[in-house]
Amino acid sequence: VFTFRITEWRMKYRVQMNAMDSKANTQAIDSLINYETVKYFGNEAHELQRYNESLEQWEDAAVKSQTSLSALNIGQAAIIATGVTTLMILASKGVVAGSLTLGDLVLINALLLQLFIPLNFLGVVYSQLKHAIADMQLMFDVLEQEPEIQDKPGATELDVGEGEVRFEHVDFAYDPERPILHDVSFVIPPGRKLAVVGPSGAGKSTLARLLFRFYDVQGGRILINGQDIRDVTQASLRRAIGIVPQDTVLFNDTLRYNIAYARPDASQAEIEQAARAANIHDFIVSLPRGYDTVVGERGLKLSGGEKQRVAIARAILKNPKILVFDEATSSLDSQSEQVILDTLRRAAEHHTTLVIAHRLSTIVDADQILVMVNGHIVERGAHLQLLEQQGVYAQLWELQRQEEEETPSLEA
Repeated sequence: VFTFRITEWRMKYRVQMNAMDSKANTQAIDSLINYETVKYFGNEAHELQRYNESLEQWEDAAVKSQTSLSALNIGQAAIIATGVTTLMILASKGVVAGSLTLGDLVLINALLLQLFIPLNFLGVVYSQLKHAIADMQLMFDVLEQEPEIQDKPGATELDVGEGEVRFEHVDFAYDPERPILHDVSFVIPPGRKLAVVGPSGAGKSTLARLLFRFYDVQGGRILINGQDIRDVTQASLRRAIGIVPQDTVLFNDTLRYNIAYARPDASQAEIEQAARAANIHDFIVSLPRGYDTVVGERGLKLSGGEKQRVAIARAILKNPKILVFDEATSSLDSQSEQVILDTLRRAAEHHTTLVIAHRLSTIVDADQILVMVNGHIVERGAHLQLLEQQGVYAQLWELQRQEEEETPSLEA
């Protein structure tokens, strides 16, 4: 009873210690991953202080956990010693009184040892089991977490067909108090390219997240080849779509692994072909270890443009029916941008393509352009049509043209 009650009492210190340990490790990893930001602002001492504070909290919880464990061990030893001593005194008095023999005394001592040793062992095992449960509690919490987006019962495989994409009166908000999309409707015919432009915060990138069904729409529906994406399996949906994201995050593995992540069974020849198409093959083979070069945490050893080219190679290797370019050339210089744009145009020739763009010069060849402001589609049409309307698109085009003219050329 003592062991059970004390073990239950001290569990809170063990849980607190694990929480502080996780917090300290997370803080250390966060500081290391963002080391450039730390150095830019000269905040090494600040980060060290934050880490020390987390370690102090962990140390305090660890001391309490160890102290309570010592109290448990001392209490168990005291109970056993008291019990053995009391019974041996009573047995000795029986021998002196003549009611017990010396053999009885030896027998009682042996029986006490056989009783208390297993009881002590049971207390240790129970304590260790409770510690293990506390240590695994975070893992249990993760395993018990139900995903917000699940396949509905009886969901079927997506028949992507020709790859038509249709948004019908879509409403969406990450936070109910801050709507992002309002009655958004458009169609991307098979093999055509639709571009979405607009100021930051207009909801452009949200369209890509909804297409991948990272979230469900609150109103309206999204169709691929006439099928509501909520009625098909997520795995089949995502197999049909490839993306070059705005913020490319790579695994701490080789360049070969990161490119082949789109198709793990791809051959080396296919990987190299995709890398050539993304204009990164020559850079890779110039490295001492070539395709076996490890890129570091989140691709820290590569520049922004190099990471984006890896992402483009990955999308080309996947070769899906539907392509999404979310500001796919935002980290490239002007010369590389033109090379990549030519590559993307070739890659998108026979694919249904959604292009989310900041630079309007990259989407002048789109079959249709949507202009979004505050979650609303305010204009739509081809490049020349939108310029003739003298609306938001024309203003953005003129503004970017002036910025390009004011930017000094490389020769200057």
